[in-house]
Amino acid sequence: MKLFYGEIEENKITINDEEQQHIVKVLRMKNGEEIHVTDGKGNLASGKLIIEGKKANIEVAEIKTDLSDFKTKLHIAIAPTKNIDRIEFFVEKAVEMGASEITFLQTEKTERKNINVDKIRKQAIAASKQSLRFHFPVINDLIKIQDFLKNINPEHTFVAHCHENLERIDLKEIPQTDQITFFIGPEGDFSEKEISYLAQNKVKAVSLGNQRLRTETAGIFVAAWNYLRL
Repeated sequence: MKLFYGEIEENKITINDEEQQHIVKVLRMKNGEEIHVTDGKGNLASGKLIIEGKKANIEVAEIKTDLSDFKTKLHIAIAPTKNIDRIEFFVEKAVEMGASEITFLQTEKTERKNINVDKIRKQAIAASKQSLRFHFPVINDLIKIQDFLKNINPEHTFVAHCHENLERIDLKEIPQTDQITFFIGPEGDFSEKEISYLAQNKVKAVSLGNQRLRTETAGIFVAAWNYLRL
């Protein structure tokens, strides 16, 4: 399936400008080739490619709406790594395995103070198309833990940390649910003060196993764990 991103409004399909350039200049596709366009909201248009100069359009044969997505909505709140390549790798893999939302956290030990969210969103769209997802994930900018907690349900929220002296449950103890949120800490982990603050807000702590994982590895691990439960 040659899947591209665009707008779908009733029977009007508009392929994204960058996607059009990719079709014409990079892929050098030909008139009449079969293509598919999704709006990332669960809708999919299929038809034949029409190229007019530098413009690419679609002659629609079929539109499917309200396509299914992953059963469990996984929201990963993760501290961005100092090396941006690592967090971009995490985003790509987490999206491929069904993460529905990613938020970047400002913590006591977060070294990166800013992030190019627009670039990350484009990478998330690319990963969605690669894995044939018709629901694109939400990518949120940096936010402090205190502010993030205002908008989550603590009953379905967990924090992964490496403090062995603090109580943690096993992943197996987490029940199946329609939505789940995971906190993943920075390089150097959450501070005990932050973990205590999360506990006071009824966020349960979880162990990801005996090994100490890098930030991006922990994020990918959680995405894979949720993917296997579906």
